[in-house]
Amino acid sequence: MLANILKGALIAGGLGLVFGAGLALFSLKFRVEEDPKLEHILALLPGANCGACGFPGCRQLSEAIVNGEAVPTKCTVGGAKIAGEISQIMGIKAQVILPRTARMKCQGDKENAVVRAKYEGIYSCKAASQISGGFKQCIYSCLGLGDCELACPFEAITMVETGLPFINEEKCTSCGLCVSSCPRNVITLIDKEKRTVITCASVQRGPDVRKACKVGCIKCGVCVKNCPKGAIHLDPILGNLAIIDYNLCDNCGTCVEKCPTHTIVQYMEVTESTCVS
Repeated sequence: MLANILKGALIAGGLGLVFGAGLALFSLKFRVEEDPKLEHILALLPGANCGACGFPGCRQLSEAIVNGEAVPTKCTVGGAKIAGEISQIMGIKAQVILPRTARMKCQGDKENAVVRAKYEGIYSCKAASQISGGFKQCIYSCLGLGDCELACPFEAITMVETGLPFINEEKCTSCGLCVSSCPRNVITLIDKEKRTVITCASVQRGPDVRKACKVGCIKCGVCVKNCPKGAIHLDPILGNLAIIDYNLCDNCGTCVEKCPTHTIVQYMEVTESTCVS
């Protein structure tokens, strides 16, 4: 009996050694050599694995860059410096990247926006927006329940007492996760040097905007008439909402002074992106 057990164990062990050796030889013969650039690029990336680049993590992005499926500038978190170093590793010309930041397109806080109903559901902007268009009179306004704050992996967004997000420009990496998390599309990414922003996303008629918010765009066209660079136009597709062409805007501030509803603001302090003049 014991002899049979030992014999079986020896046979099983022998087969294990044979198969193990075979697998080792197979892996050596058919292994794919990893491009050394991959590890160099992976070491440069921030390792946040935030997914803002469209890939599950930094390793997948590194592989895509090495395989020519993604550009070195794909990681916004790394910024221009990292993109330049990756371009050097790949042997291609580095693209010029202007630093960007998230900015609010809404001033509909507790004081300015009209609340039409009391909301007692799930504490989420996405959930609230699905119930009769939200609890605010303006169906395009920020609901202030913090989906953007939860989505930001860099702690660049904080909900403040006014009921709106505070965006810390120094911490913002322009990853865009807050933009995609907002069901109202009131957060946008803009070059940091472009500091003039129209803080309204409503496509409603002027009279309807006035009923819903103190600082909404009423489509009066005063900004269009007074802009010395011709950088603002009323977009008919968006209900004549005022839009800034940032290729022409030079931050002169004329539109900010002339706007009768104070919808257009100019961000001045990089550490306080909600501070406007």
